[in-house]
Amino acid sequence: MSTNLQDRPSRLDDEWAQHRPAVFGVAYRITGSVADAEDIVQDVWLRAAAQESLDGIRDLRAWLVTVSARRAYDVLGTARARRVDYVGPWLPEPLLTGPDVADKVLVDDTVGTAMMLVLEELSPPERVAFVLRRAFDVPYEQIAEVLGKSPAACRQLASRAGRKVTAARPARVPSRAERERVLTAFRAAYEKGDATALMELLDPDATYTTDGGGKVFAARKIIRGAARVAHILLRVGAQKSVRFTPAEVNGEPALLVLGPRGLGGSGGSGGSGGSGGVRVRAIDTVEIENGRITAYRRVINPDKLPSLHVRS
Repeated sequence: MSTNLQDRPSRLDDEWAQHRPAVFGVAYRITGSVADAEDIVQDVWLRAAAQESLDGIRDLRAWLVTVSARRAYDVLGTARARRVDYVGPWLPEPLLTGPDVADKVLVDDTVGTAMMLVLEELSPPERVAFVLRRAFDVPYEQIAEVLGKSPAACRQLASRAGRKVTAARPARVPSRAERERVLTAFRAAYEKGDATALMELLDPDATYTTDGGGKVFAARKIIRGAARVAHILLRVGAQKSVRFTPAEVNGEPALLVLGPRGLGGSGGSGGSGGSGGVRVRAIDTVEIENGRITAYRRVINPDKLPSLHVRS
């Protein structure tokens, strides 16, 4: 049967745009990769378009989410095998969620960078069960179809995952206003090279993680302690060809590190890239407790950075 655009079921024409964010959202939460999630979205669309009829599917959104989760479950196993050989610390691929940058996607407390790292510590079945139940309220009977387990077993998986997530999360989650205030102060101190102000914003046990994936120069171990973190940040910040701009990443305030389009990934030479444009050289996210940064994370792996050009 042909699956050309003009031949696909009219119901898919009518409802795909409405359900696509959920299809992407479940795939991203399970895999931690924007690229993998986009591939899964395409796979799900092709699967739906190949159906002789969608009329017998009462809840198309639930069906699409289930198909996406099943495919993401398969991809997750392969992705984790690849991460065994990953160079340096691994961080989730950042998801730009600002309305002017990316398509609207389902964003809640299960998609923040810190939460994505917690999900990475779960077993694949736990992660799938938690995401489907917590973020999408999928019945255990449908989760069972994805995982090939009984509904009771899936309930136990989701419950166990929930306990692990709760134990890993801070007792108090900072408000958006607090995040923005701390990031604004941090940005000012960083750009001025003010070590004293920077130290005041860092928790004494703060950590600094860079994900270069072996593609660009980056620390291959987590840097610990406020003094060392401040020193490293200021040393990197001494490169005057970059600047910060506020952004929303994974539903939370963050910073984009921008540089000329012709600039090398690790601070090399190059022209301005033409027409005054700049590109994203890094994406920075933070964890904040009691008004101080406890974890600073920077993704500089070019494979994980969006193809975003910003006018200077």
